[in-house]
Amino acid sequence: MKVVTFGEIMLRLAPPGFQRFTQARSFDVLYGGGEANVAVSLTNYGEAAEFVTRLPRNDLGEACLGALRAVGVHTDHIVRGGDRLGIYFLETGAAQRASKVIYDRANSSFATIQPGTVDWNAAFDGADWFHWTGITPAVSQGAAEACHEAIQIAKQKGLTVSCDLNYRAKLWKWGKSAGEVMSDLVAQCDVAIGNEEDAEKVFGLKAPESDVTAGKVDAAHYRFVCEELVKRFPLLRTVAITLRGSLSASHNTWSGVLWDKGQFFTAPTYDIVPIVDRVGGGDSFMGGLIYGLRKFTDDPGKALRFAVAASCLKHSILGDFNAVSVAEVEQLMAGDASGRVSR
Repeated sequence: MKVVTFGEIMLRLAPPGFQRFTQARSFDVLYGGGEANVAVSLTNYGEAAEFVTRLPRNDLGEACLGALRAVGVHTDHIVRGGDRLGIYFLETGAAQRASKVIYDRANSSFATIQPGTVDWNAAFDGADWFHWTGITPAVSQGAAEACHEAIQIAKQKGLTVSCDLNYRAKLWKWGKSAGEVMSDLVAQCDVAIGNEEDAEKVFGLKAPESDVTAGKVDAAHYRFVCEELVKRFPLLRTVAITLRGSLSASHNTWSGVLWDKGQFFTAPTYDIVPIVDRVGGGDSFMGGLIYGLRKFTDDPGKALRFAVAASCLKHSILGDFNAVSVAEVEQLMAGDASGRVSR
């Protein structure tokens, strides 16, 4: 059985190293997007994963397809059309200087998608899991409606539906608020994740005594957020929260919690310094969690530990995609965080 993910993949343009936009005379080219990143993680772990999106019929669309196929992601149900591939520009921060993202995705091929564009009955053939993120309905009204259509068909077919709340303030510009749109979509989900702030930004649910900017992200306080989400959306059976303590752009702590059918689990905390690339950290957690929930069906705590270890390793890898194997994740889970050369 396969996992299907749905969203926008973009061209990523970043100045080399830690240059600022104002210093750049060239940009490194990569591809990435939340839902595509999840599909790549699952493929790396040996799972069948299909990514669904809409790409333009031009050379950039072909290059993007090639990047996905090169890592084994299935692309059979990607539709073609529209005028352009979305772009995001990334300035990588360091020390006390934060990273910056500039979006150039208005009127992209994906932003102009409409319900009925994707043959979801065909895309879900042989699938048992569907994943989407809050980025997708934020892009445009058409994308929100297409996402709603996909969720409804997935539920009719008996698929597990997961979402990453993924609040992006810069994207919710098309008329409705995140909370208004996301409530209807999350209400149909079985599994949900978010970071320390997503539930607060989208649904007004804040962990008591937490202060993300000061690095105060006590795991126990996020049980409240998980349980409040389940009260609001009764179909949810599993909720996870990633916990990032941001000491600087180069130094974070990283952990997570999981609420599963009334049980609450906390993962170890990793001290990550120096950070190579934190973009895609949440997606790598989601990819690890989906893998863990499917593989360790009787041990949700182990699924959480796998997700946190996988996403910890992502911070050491350039690009959106998490290029790690199950063996590497399990090595870190077992306590080997030395980084010693493997000969």
